[in-house]
Parts: sequence; C-alpha cells; structure tokens
Amino acid sequence: MRYLFWLIKFLLFVILFGFAMHNADPVVLKFFLGYFWQAPLALLLLVFFVVGVVFGLLAAFSKIIRLRREVVSLKKELRAKQTVADLPSDLYVEQPRDAL
Repeated sequence: MRYLFWLIKFLLFVILFGFAMHNADPVVLKFFLGYFWQAPLALLLLVFFVVGVVFGLLAAFSKIIRLRREVVSLKKELRAKQTVADLPSDLYVEQPRDAL
C-alpha cells in the first residue's frame, strides 16, 4: 500500500512538473499605476495558489480557536463532575430529617 502511495505521488509530481515546463513562457501581470511583474506562468499560478491557501487558513483560524476554547471548557466541566462523583456519599449535605 505504501508503494502505491509513492507511485501516485511520483506520477502527480511528473504531471505537475510537465505542466510547469510547458507553461514556462513569461507572463506580464499588470498592477495599478504602471507597475507590472513579469514571471513564468507556472510561478504566478503557484504564488496565487499559496496566497489562497493562506487566506483560507486565516478565515478558518477564528473557528478553530473558538472550538478549542469550547473543548477546554467542556473538559473542565467534565473534570468537575467527576470530582463530585468521586466524593464519598457521607460528605454530601443532606436536608435534616426532623425538618420534614
């Protein structure tokens, strides 16, 4: 199974490498105010893919933080319930029987 994964990774690398070599022509990316950037098409695609991944991770970061806080609070609540359940029954405060 491990060899199959290595074969798939190698084939994917060869396909992407061939794509990059066929798209090595320089492309001009024009910005505002007359600025431009001239680079191979494969490099521009890679740069914008990485920028998209970074923005996606930043967008998910707040949700991850919120879920981690919820997990911490639930663990504290579970620990508190377990410590109360572990106490001997004679330590519980009972209502006086003569008050009934």
